[in-house]
Amino acid sequence: MIWVIVGLLLILVLADVLIQWHAVRVVLALIENSPPFRIESLPPDPDAEPFSVRTVDGVTLRGCLYRHTEQTPRGLIVFCPEFASNHRSAMLYCSALSRAGFHVLTFDFRNHGDSDSMPGYEPLHWLTQYEILDLNTVINHVYSQPDLTELPLGLFGISRGGSAALYVAAQRQEVLRVATEGAFGTETLMMAHAQQFISIVAPELLAKLFPEWHIKLTIKIARWISQRRRHCRYVMLERVLPQLAGKPALVIAGLRDTYVLPGVAREITRLIGQPDALWAVAKAKHNLARSVSPDEYDRRLVEFFLKLDQPFDEPSKPPVERSSHSRRSKPK
Repeated sequence: MIWVIVGLLLILVLADVLIQWHAVRVVLALIENSPPFRIESLPPDPDAEPFSVRTVDGVTLRGCLYRHTEQTPRGLIVFCPEFASNHRSAMLYCSALSRAGFHVLTFDFRNHGDSDSMPGYEPLHWLTQYEILDLNTVINHVYSQPDLTELPLGLFGISRGGSAALYVAAQRQEVLRVATEGAFGTETLMMAHAQQFISIVAPELLAKLFPEWHIKLTIKIARWISQRRRHCRYVMLERVLPQLAGKPALVIAGLRDTYVLPGVAREITRLIGQPDALWAVAKAKHNLARSVSPDEYDRRLVEFFLKLDQPFDEPSKPPVERSSHSRRSKPK
């Protein structure tokens, strides 16, 4: 009887291993299959000032600065484009900010647009350590420019660029406010798509047999394999989002977004402790909220950043330090 039980257990373990391996292959294909995003851009603007900066690992990033020249600028907004887009898409989202008196600085992530390509790295729509390095390099460049270093700094990003903006805003005190559209956390989005896939391919009763921990383990294994194959490390945004507590955020999401599901945006605002930061736009698909509601989009974005130089609460610091936060903060 004991040997029968042992034999049954071994069969169950072997069956689970085989199912797990098959599931890993399916999830790996899902992870590395880039969705067909609708990417728009604009022709080069002759009035935009080009700039370039070199990262510590030798990649030259290129972009441009849109200056507001009619008055003293209200601040500087660094715009982070979405995956597969380029810096010339900035004014599709930031034109109202420019008219409202902000400088807008935008750039191409590595392997995109006019920036250098890094040999051996094939970017996907997932956030990696390279996009974080690129954005930090651009912010450091801002603080090397005498005419920009005194301006209050905000970040605005779309999709993967929005995820990078949230991550860096959580780590750098110089960033006073951060706005995003279509941003997502890697773990949250992978889990959401895995559960959605299971609900489609498996009957409801069978789908309930897969515990959440088992799904997470499958995703973790697939993610590890993908990182090894693509020579990168996927950044887990969820782990730093609680550090954004007290720093104002605007999280824009489309209720018809079939890629970054609305629940993913709600999870971001939950983790940063700002449920009111979410603006869910009815009828908007991925990164198309402004196409659906341009006036409201521009109004919310401008009103959000008009408070850029106002101090924000940092719960971990005493009141004296909170109130003395200065626009002259420099990167360490």
